[in-house]
Amino acid sequence: MTQLNSDKQAECVQTSNSELPKTLPVTPSAIPTRRRPSREPRHAMANQPAEERISNFQEVALGYTLEQARAEAERCLQCKNAPCEAGCPVEVRIHDFISAIIDNDLPEAVAILKERNALPAVCGRVCPQESQCEATCVLARRGEPVAIGRLERFLADWDRQRPEEERNKTRLAPCKHKRIAVIGSGPAGLAAAGELSLRGYYVEVFEALHSPGGVLAYGIPEFRLPNYILEDEVEALRQARVTFHMNAPIGTVASCEELLDEGFNAVFIGVGAGLPKFMDIPGENLNGVYSANEFLTRVNLMHAYEFPRWDTPVQRGRQVVVIGGGNVAMDAARTALRLGAEEVTLAYRRTQAEMPARIEEVEHAIEEGVKLVELASPLEVVGQDGWVTGLRLQKMELGRADASGRRRPIPVEGEEYVHPADTVVSAIGTLANPHLREVADVDINQWGYLSVGEDGQTSNPRIFAGGDIVTGSATVIEAMGAGKSAAIAIDELLSAPDVQTQRRMT
Repeated sequence: MTQLNSDKQAECVQTSNSELPKTLPVTPSAIPTRRRPSREPRHAMANQPAEERISNFQEVALGYTLEQARAEAERCLQCKNAPCEAGCPVEVRIHDFISAIIDNDLPEAVAILKERNALPAVCGRVCPQESQCEATCVLARRGEPVAIGRLERFLADWDRQRPEEERNKTRLAPCKHKRIAVIGSGPAGLAAAGELSLRGYYVEVFEALHSPGGVLAYGIPEFRLPNYILEDEVEALRQARVTFHMNAPIGTVASCEELLDEGFNAVFIGVGAGLPKFMDIPGENLNGVYSANEFLTRVNLMHAYEFPRWDTPVQRGRQVVVIGGGNVAMDAARTALRLGAEEVTLAYRRTQAEMPARIEEVEHAIEEGVKLVELASPLEVVGQDGWVTGLRLQKMELGRADASGRRRPIPVEGEEYVHPADTVVSAIGTLANPHLREVADVDINQWGYLSVGEDGQTSNPRIFAGGDIVTGSATVIEAMGAGKSAAIAIDELLSAPDVQTQRRMT
């Protein structure tokens, strides 16, 4: 077992809460405009110190001040072809909103940002900009890209702190008096609802759980995405012709076909892929074994971290092992620390270099004391009297690259050992829920996901789909991009002559 290491210093500086401004400035200060791009290094963003944040669920990253945002924006080269925009799945006009920040016109910057992104405060916090818009920034070729995600977060937070009458309002098209049903209120569903409302439709969102947001609500901890941020984004949609129906699982209350019969003009399915994968090893039925879905849902959506004030219990392990190396694994490990674990270990079958989690999340886990067992694959959950006592691990080595582009882990014969644990969390991915067959009578592929054309249209021409239920596990912004694309296709379908509404999936 080795301590989780990082070969470079964490990019984000740490500061005490007392050193930070209490609120973002509401009115842009009179800072002279400077159009020539700066060659300064990327500006750091303040964090809660690690020794403080491991004992609370408050947000870790604390955002830019106005001065920091202006300085970071001025690093932008303002390229004419804006290659960063090609990396954005929802096609935000990045060049233009950064230009507006440079010109000290924050209301215009917010308007540009919200024109194409229904969830800017969410995306600014949880999207992997480093592999999307920032990856295609020209500055990334020889150094650090412009901190596009941090600027996006800054604008959304600045707008939220303005008086209600001054906040940026969604610019809606004239009402078309047509109704669209959106199934699921995760990132794909919210993006589809936002785009459709902009285009003049009444949208009704059907959510199986008691609170909107899907994976944004149940899967991402408060310290990464506070609930009030998500609630604010949802409220903006409510004010824009979007109605939310909670505790309304489609397939139980009605099928998609029944919704169409009841008068909806089209349906979008964005239910995600929420069926957890397990390790398929002996001992998984022991007490103390969780899927990451259940563990995070209990803590995030059902407030188990506030037990007994909230009546949802959760295992507060002393020695916790999390299986996996993605963002969900990081979230589970860091959550276990905040619940009081003395030791939290990530067991990953490759090495830290191959982890798919965001670099920033790995670095935050490092700072907080999470440990890593590298090159280790689970063989058996060991227990006594029905409870977990350890996890038997197989030592691995890396071979040739597989289909993912990463080197394939290969077992080292005879190298097995037991790592002590009283709690094991499996964070190795998710699958499509088989309940999907009850939601809609449309084609499903061999992996259990919905089959769609390029525009998200299913085998039923008036039912569309997008997000993880089509692609499998992906990023928030990719799901939003799919929801937005499907919404545009729905608008085209319903605006076309009747003969065109009968087109089938290509």
